[in-house]
Amino acid sequence: MNHKKLFIQGITTSGKPFRPSDWAERLCGVMASFRPPGDSGDPRFTYSPYVRPVLIAKVKCVVIDTRLGDLDPRALDFVMNFAKDNDLPIEEACEFEPKPQTQS
Repeated sequence: MNHKKLFIQGITTSGKPFRPSDWAERLCGVMASFRPPGDSGDPRFTYSPYVRPVLIAKVKCVVIDTRLGDLDPRALDFVMNFAKDNDLPIEEACEFEPKPQTQS
């Protein structure tokens, strides 16, 4: 499977901020127990590396790593359906390779 990162944006498709204001943290808290094998993080204190809250241009978002689906397809479906059910846009992240720095 080709893994990618997706963003759930905290503004509905009608342009209104999604409420409650801590929705991203709540969603990530629910998903905190989904961790890669051998991960020693405590889900009571840390988020899953697959589902993390971020702030982008003053908009709360959740970053989803699609490797979550390899761990538990139902978990990925849950997060994706949360976005769809609440009319929240999902966008694919793009990653840029940094240019090698040349020495002067």
